[in-house]
Amino acid sequence: MAINLLNDTDLRKKDLETKMHRDGGNLYLRVRDSGTRAWVFRYKTNSKPREIGMGAYPSVTLAQARKWAEKMREHVAEGKDPAHVINPPAMAAKKTFKEVAEDHIAAKSPAWRNAKHVWQWGRTLEQFVFPVIGNLTPDKITTDHILRILTPMWSTKLETATRVRQRIEAVISRAIALKMRDRGEGNPAAWKDHLEHLLVSPQELRKESQPVAHHAAIGHNELAALLSQLRSVESVGSLCLQFITLTAVRSGEARGATWDEMDLLSKTWTIPPSRMKAKRKHVVPLSAPAMAILRLMRERGTTHVFASPTKPRQAVTDQAVITTLHRINPAITVHGMRSAFRDWCSEETHATNEVIEMSLAHSIKNKTEAAYFRSDLIEKRRELMAAWAEYLVGVETTPLKQVI
Repeated sequence: MAINLLNDTDLRKKDLETKMHRDGGNLYLRVRDSGTRAWVFRYKTNSKPREIGMGAYPSVTLAQARKWAEKMREHVAEGKDPAHVINPPAMAAKKTFKEVAEDHIAAKSPAWRNAKHVWQWGRTLEQFVFPVIGNLTPDKITTDHILRILTPMWSTKLETATRVRQRIEAVISRAIALKMRDRGEGNPAAWKDHLEHLLVSPQELRKESQPVAHHAAIGHNELAALLSQLRSVESVGSLCLQFITLTAVRSGEARGATWDEMDLLSKTWTIPPSRMKAKRKHVVPLSAPAMAILRLMRERGTTHVFASPTKPRQAVTDQAVITTLHRINPAITVHGMRSAFRDWCSEETHATNEVIEMSLAHSIKNKTEAAYFRSDLIEKRRELMAAWAEYLVGVETTPLKQVI
C-alpha cells in the first residue's frame, strides 16, 4: 500500500486542483472550489464507505494528519471507531463518595428490614462521614481519612463507630467493584489485616463483665394500670401503643400496618413476610379491644392504620410512640410490652410453649419440633389473645375517645 504520496510544497500551491488528493493509507486532502482544503480519512464499515473529517489544512499539518491516520487505521483493524482518535468519547465524571453511597443505599435498601435501618444508614454517613470524605472520589480516600472519622468516637461511641466503619467499607467495596478505585489499593476501611492493627479491637473495649442490657420491661400485673392511663391520652401514638400491647407485636409491625392487611370480618391481621423480622407471614388474631381500636382508626380514612397526624400518607413515627409511653413511664421501653406478655403467659396461663412462641412470631429452632407445628394454631392463639385482653382491660371496656 503506497503512502506519503503528498508533500508540503505541492499542498501550498495556490492553484492546487479541486479534487480529492490521495496521500495513501486512507488519508486524503479535499480541495473545494472555494480553495479551502481539509483532511479526510476514508474507510469502509459493514461494506459501506465512511468519511471522517480531520480538520483544515494548514491548521492541521501534513505530519499531524499522517499520525492521526496511522492511529485511525489501527482502530479500524481492532474494530474500534476511528473517529475516537480525534474526538474521544466524553469521560464520565468521577462520582464522589457521597454519590456512590447514595447509589449503594438505593440498590441495597429493598432487602433491608425496615425504613428505620435505611434512615440510620443515611444519617450516620451524613453526620460522621460526608463532612470528611463526602466530596472525595473513592480513589482519593486514604487510611488517614478513615482514622480521622473513627478515632474521635472509637472509645466513646463504639457501637456507632463500628457501624460507621462497616458502612464506609461497604461503599468503598462498591466503588472497587465498579472500578472507581483500583483493587490493588485495597479498602482503607477494612478491619481485617488493616484497621485491626491501628485501632483497639471492639472486643477489648467492651467490658466482658458488663451485664447484658435487656429491654426495660414492665411487670404484667402493672400493665392494666398503664393501659388505663393511655386510654385517657387522645393521640395516634397512644392508640398505637395500646394496639401493640394487646397484640404483642413489635412496634414497627404495628406502626406500619395498612388496612389491606386487616380482615375485619374474620378478625385477623396478616402481616406480610416483608415486614416481619423472620421474613415469614404472621397472622394475628384480634381481640375485642383491638377491634375497637381498629374501628375508631377506620374513620380517619388513611392507608396506614396508625397514620401520622401531621403527614397522613405516612405511618406514625417510632418516636411518637416512644414519647407517648415515656410521658407516663420513662423507665420502660415499647419492646418491653412483649416481655410482659411472655411473662404473663408463663405465670398465669396453661398455654403451651408452641402457642406462646407462635403468638410472638418466634421461630421454632428445633427443626424436628417445628415439623409438627406447621399449623399456625390460630384458634388456640385467638383464645390466648382474648384472655390477654381480658386480663388487661376486663370484659367491659371504657368507650374510646375520638383520636386527635
